[in-house]
Amino acid sequence: MLQEDLMVKDTLADLNGNLRDYGEIIAKTENLQLRQTLIQLRNSCETTQYELLLLAKEYGYYIATEEALWEDIERVKSIFQA
Repeated sequence: MLQEDLMVKDTLADLNGNLRDYGEIIAKTENLQLRQTLIQLRNSCETTQYELLLLAKEYGYYIATEEALWEDIERVKSIFQA
């Protein structure tokens, strides 16, 4: 039987994959009603992922990387705004 921390990490990985897939599918969907439904599903998945992430951090199952420096954030923003 899997340990609780491994189950949480596995679920987070699955949710991250689902979010990536939703983004790809939404970008290719022309039907507006289907697109809106997929966006709602993605938003729900994103909320679930974030809540599980917070819970994982609380229990010590997930250790975040160091926060990015403001200069790094601005540099990346400028790359994507160009």
